[in-house]
Amino acid sequence: MLIAVLFFVLLPLSSLALTMTSSYKTQPVGFLGLGIMGNGMAARLVSESVAGTADRPLYVWNRSAEKCDALKAKFPDANIVKVGTAKEVVASCGVTYSMLSTPEAAAAVFNASEGTLAGVSDGKAIVDCATLAEADHQGMSEAVNGKGGIYLEAPVSGSKGPAENGSLIFLCGGSKDLFDSIENDGLNVMGKASHFLGAEVGVGTQAKLVVNSVMGTMLSAFSEGIALSQALGLDGSKMVEVFGQGACAAPMFGLKGNKIVKEVADHATNFPLKHAHKDMLLAKDLAAKTGVEYKTNNMAESIFKRARESDLQLADLDFSAVFEQIHEDSKGSCDYSAKRQKK
Repeated sequence: MLIAVLFFVLLPLSSLALTMTSSYKTQPVGFLGLGIMGNGMAARLVSESVAGTADRPLYVWNRSAEKCDALKAKFPDANIVKVGTAKEVVASCGVTYSMLSTPEAAAAVFNASEGTLAGVSDGKAIVDCATLAEADHQGMSEAVNGKGGIYLEAPVSGSKGPAENGSLIFLCGGSKDLFDSIENDGLNVMGKASHFLGAEVGVGTQAKLVVNSVMGTMLSAFSEGIALSQALGLDGSKMVEVFGQGACAAPMFGLKGNKIVKEVADHATNFPLKHAHKDMLLAKDLAAKTGVEYKTNNMAESIFKRARESDLQLADLDFSAVFEQIHEDSKGSCDYSAKRQKK
């Protein structure tokens, strides 16, 4: 007994962490937040039998409990356990994934008396997939580590569709042992790729903000191009086809373009405009802090800001609704936009 105790005490911290993380495959899995993204991600864990099995239940919690009920109804034969607090999920599971919609929601759930941090104890692992500010993830990591837990930031590139079909891209920073443990036991069924970018928490967020800021500027520029095409009398669908055949072809242009050129544009929400704007604003702040000129993003961010605050009520629509703001901005000087906006 004494020898075993001495061995445990003298075990290197890296080996101790590896021992902890290697046991996660036999423990229940938790998921916090079943919104636009979290619902699809949790469903993938169940449909691919990573969790929700007889010997490995999936514990779930959401601020509106009916979403937990909907997930259970979707998989009536799965071992899905709905609980009343985030604390219960974390305390019951080895690894808990969290996907809250905004920094405010993430902080509220994490710091609540019955929240995420309250459930953390030695060896409990938190994988936070939300897009937050660097400081948010860093603060949560310090708090989790301070209670003996393990933390991985894992913001995702992708929206509702990729979440539902398991083609997200995870951009990770923090515990390498935890990443290695779940890369092929969780991340692999929710995403098509997982990247470990470094042990310093914040690098995943940095990568995600760069990606989303470029995505926002691309969609803004594309929307302006389609608006100009329409005003010139060119066929919008044909122009989407032309874009897809040239050097600037992008999957997003084909996906969003065919929806926005409809007689009544389709902005069904996959990635809310308000969240896209939040990410572009965070990227603007990150660039300013770093000293990098980010004027293209900043101009596009201002368009998204107007759209988010517009009386057209675009904030909760898909971020393709920035197209509506471009026509709104143009209606004072463009006859086509003026006529379109009257419809």
